Amino acid sequence: MYKSGDIDAVIVATPHYLHPEICISALNHGIHTICEKPEGVYTKQVKQLNEVATNSDKLFTVMFNQRTDAVYRKMHEMIEQGAVGDIKRITWLITNWYRSQSYYDSSAWRATWKGEGGGVLFNQCPHQLDLIQWVTGLKPSKVRAFCHFGKWHDIEVEDDVTAYLEYPNGATGVFVTSTADWPGANRLEISGTKGTLLCENGKVTYTKLAMDEREFNATWTGGFGRPDSETYEVETDGNSPQHMGIISNFAKAILGIEPLYVDGREGINGVQLMDAMLLSTWLDKMVELPIDDDLYLEELNKRIATSKEKVVEDVIRNVDMSKTFNKA
Repeated sequence: MYKSGDIDAVIVATPHYLHPEICISALNHGIHTICEKPEGVYTKQVKQLNEVATNSDKLFTVMFNQRTDAVYRKMHEMIEQGAVGDIKRITWLITNWYRSQSYYDSSAWRATWKGEGGGVLFNQCPHQLDLIQWVTGLKPSKVRAFCHFGKWHDIEVEDDVTAYLEYPNGATGVFVTSTADWPGANRLEISGTKGTLLCENGKVTYTKLAMDEREFNATWTGGFGRPDSETYEVETDGNSPQHMGIISNFAKAILGIEPLYVDGREGINGVQLMDAMLLSTWLDKMVELPIDDDLYLEELNKRIATSKEKVVEDVIRNVDMSKTFNKA
């Protein structure tokens, strides 16, 4: 198909390990490429793909459709404009990714080290692990994570994660996710010296401080005081085109009508973070980013070596996947 000369662009939507291999082949054949999330399973293969993308004259993007969501775009914009000042704390509780055992049993490759390479971090949370960096403009420098493997389901990989993040500017973060909580929550809070943004239930609330907290802290002499503030719901444009937004932009970018919205090479940021969370758990210690690519692959290969083949009945293969997507 790639060699036919009839293909202008492809969308790669296969099990995760195949994403880099198929995307590299497409780009090397001169074909514009959309890669489903995640860009890959481990940083070493993603770096290989990014090198090919850098040297190609064809467009490469990753399906980070939630970057098109009105609430996240607005938060990104406000933070860039300084609305929260210097970021101090980032907290994301994303536990509304509920999945039953039948979901995991729907495909032989799902929730295995050999077939998928990870669990909730790699399947459900690539969007959040991208957004937590894209929205804030910050990348963590250290991670201490506690991943629980098959805690709530009969699977090999992680289905419950709590991670602590440290950033170069002194900010800290907490990321919590699970596929076994119902009703779950999707709550993103970003606190800074000038205010706080809270995203929950598809709405963004902004608390604006009348004075930068650091200045107030240094100058206030009244003891039990706090900066004056006002809180209000942020208005967005309400436009959240999701998958179709990414595909439409990709087509228009190919035609030269508008710039590409998501540079696919940015997909490594989320892969770096999910790999760091697993590596921290496996080594039982805090790890620094960027991680050691070879060490991570070595540890992953240990799990792949003991990964069990999963037999899936045909009746389970017919699970309806139309409800797989979560709203903000």
